[in-house]
Amino acid sequence: MTTSQPLELLAPLSGVLLALDQVPDPVFSSRVIGDGLCIDPTSQSLCAPLAGVISNIQDSGHAVSVTDENGVQVLLHIGLDTVNLAGQGFTRLVEEGQRVEAGQPLIEFDADYVALHARSLLTLMLVVSGEPFVLLVPEQARVKAGQPLLHLSPADTLAEVNEEEGDALFSKPLTLPNSNGLHARPAAVFAQAAKAFSSSIYLHKQTQSANAKSLVAIMALQTSRGDSLQVSAAGEDAEAAIQALVTLLLDGCGETLAAAAGVVKPAAPVLSPTVLRGVCASPGSAFGQVVQVAQPQLDIPEAGAGEAFERAALARGLRAAAQALQTLQAKAAGGAQVEIFRAHQELLEDPTLLEHAHSLLAEGKSAAFAWNSATLATAKLLEGLGKALLVERAADLADVGQRVLKLILGVPDCAWDLPECAILVAEQLTPSQTAGLDTSKVLGFVTVGGGATSHVAILARALGLPSICGVQAQVLALPNGRQVLLDADKGELHLEPNLAEIEHLQAIRQQQLLRRQREVAQAALAAVTCDGHHVEITANVASLQEVEQALALGGEGVGLLRSEFLYLDRNRAPSPEEQASTYSAIARALGTERNLVVRTLDVGGDKPLAYVPMESETNPFLGLRGIRLCLERPELLREQLRAILTSAGLARLHIMLPMVSLLSELHLARAMLEEEALALGLTELPKLGIMIEVPSAALMADVFAPHVDFFSIGTNDLTQYTLAMDRDHPRLASQADSFHPAVLRLIDTTVKAAHAHGKWVGVCGALASEALAVPMLIGLGVDELSVSVPLIPTIKATVRELDLLDCQIIARQVLGLEEADQVREALRLYHAATVETSRVMEH
Repeated sequence: MTTSQPLELLAPLSGVLLALDQVPDPVFSSRVIGDGLCIDPTSQSLCAPLAGVISNIQDSGHAVSVTDENGVQVLLHIGLDTVNLAGQGFTRLVEEGQRVEAGQPLIEFDADYVALHARSLLTLMLVVSGEPFVLLVPEQARVKAGQPLLHLSPADTLAEVNEEEGDALFSKPLTLPNSNGLHARPAAVFAQAAKAFSSSIYLHKQTQSANAKSLVAIMALQTSRGDSLQVSAAGEDAEAAIQALVTLLLDGCGETLAAAAGVVKPAAPVLSPTVLRGVCASPGSAFGQVVQVAQPQLDIPEAGAGEAFERAALARGLRAAAQALQTLQAKAAGGAQVEIFRAHQELLEDPTLLEHAHSLLAEGKSAAFAWNSATLATAKLLEGLGKALLVERAADLADVGQRVLKLILGVPDCAWDLPECAILVAEQLTPSQTAGLDTSKVLGFVTVGGGATSHVAILARALGLPSICGVQAQVLALPNGRQVLLDADKGELHLEPNLAEIEHLQAIRQQQLLRRQREVAQAALAAVTCDGHHVEITANVASLQEVEQALALGGEGVGLLRSEFLYLDRNRAPSPEEQASTYSAIARALGTERNLVVRTLDVGGDKPLAYVPMESETNPFLGLRGIRLCLERPELLREQLRAILTSAGLARLHIMLPMVSLLSELHLARAMLEEEALALGLTELPKLGIMIEVPSAALMADVFAPHVDFFSIGTNDLTQYTLAMDRDHPRLASQADSFHPAVLRLIDTTVKAAHAHGKWVGVCGALASEALAVPMLIGLGVDELSVSVPLIPTIKATVRELDLLDCQIIARQVLGLEEADQVREALRLYHAATVETSRVMEH
């Protein structure tokens, strides 16, 4: 892909030539997309500046890219903020993939309409592939469409790249499986994995390329599900890099595949003058007073005090921000919150952002100005790409930018002084602001921006705060103190709420709060049914902090320690010392009277490891995952077993093997365990069990039972494998229901086989955390329920309301039903009868 021929780019339209510095938009003037020029147009037809292929044309018709046979790519962009016109005023004359000649018309536009409805008509021509050029016409000159404007030397640039990278290796084309493309979280996983290799690595989409170690560059590729991608690498570890990164892409980069996208649609019209509509970001309802909140304006000096001084200031700000984000991760109540702030931390190290900021420092700008300019330009770029998900992720970048900016400027991050019963109203909230809300005062919030898939929405759900987004901007004019009713379930904000509606919603909320308070107050009580049957309630955890939270909420032990938390989101495997130290700390926190069930490494499928290269699999969920992967890499398993065994004696240690489907897998793992225990001088082996996640294991439970000490049923995977339905498939998720009688019959089979051999059975899947399922599981004979930490008090309270004999009756009934909906309805009726009986007895 070389040429010795110089290339001339023609004027795409007639008008007055301007330098990019004069464009009133930092995305273009800072050259974050590419260098080039600007024309104030006098004609209304945009023409191709070179011969090539249409590599991208926006649906809105305001922008188009042309790439020639040597890889020179030119972006043409008509006007500023014209993406907001949604195609009005533009007529596309070509399609993506079409070959065009230099001077051929590409887009016609109505200059009067665009001038009236957009910020500017200024039209950009940018060389985004990076070739150096010489301007053939002086600035401020009038040019005609088709007139030569730029002189490029592609051969020089390509020679530089080849000299720098050597012979690059390319992967075979692959199809991107992620429903929403490589947005922030999967892009962060991919960039982090790429950084583990010394090679120069690029991700290619058609004729576009991105630095694979840059989160922002990957996101700017604007990928979608089904895109054909390639990975290239040049360097000593190029082959390993390609293998690992291709596997990561095919596995979804740590993202559950085929997840439904919660993209915010434009808000519906106002229902009435007293009701504003939006989109539900977090369910629930609240009655309170409006409190308008906004970001304070910061005074940012442009001039710096010397490049060395400003570089140090930026470095200090980045380090302090990284520490703050680490603290937020440590305080986070669940995996989703941890993931959000981990992605924020990744942005602090993004090479595209840092290069942009450092280039401004070299020009004499201050650290605050350079960092702010870099983040604003990149966020604006993401917003301009026209995808709702990328717009939402731009809010994350703005959040990170503000965090670092305040640290550089020494501005304290003060909490808002809020009244009681506040309903916050804002243009937009950041994830950091949301995570820090005082939930004793804030009852919910309403925003103009944001979406149901935004990180703010995820945090709101984690905090239990009802919220809606995408509300009309007139909400920002509501006076502070106005009484409003937020019905997030319906996506409505009632400005003059009905008294009866308020009383009804407040009564429900009060009942829920009182019940929750009672459950927490009684959390230390044992989970014993009315007729004296004890059920052990333990916790599903992935950190020492979660173990401590579980014990505070009445957890009787750990029924599932997800050991992969030590392995994920890092560039290399945890050291044996780090593993041993973590397991021992958790065991000491539990003490010698409580169970600690450690699941061995469960990766593969939806949880790839960047530093464990795996071959591409057509269906990773049916491939090398769980125990299969560990037996293929026995040293990985042996090292983990040695680390786990160091906690023997500190708690009642149990080791659990995931994804077992064959008895031979159990025998191999047990032999390794015995050898490692012997080498450590242990005289007593910990209990060894398996997860029942595969139908073959459930059906053969009577064969496995003599060789294990316990079973723990993973209902999530057992459900999708039994029903042959991906539980995260947007159309099938509602049918991939663990209440299905087929799944319940496998649970019943497992319990009967275990009890026949004197072994206990737990359930650690999501079904155990559903209060509706508790009587059914107890009735089937399940001995232990390992649940999500915050739900421990609720599940224990549910057990205390039940009668074992009644549970056995309802369990037998639901086994004979046909579908999950019928099971749920039967259990709802049983629950209603139980509540009514309890109410009568109380009176």
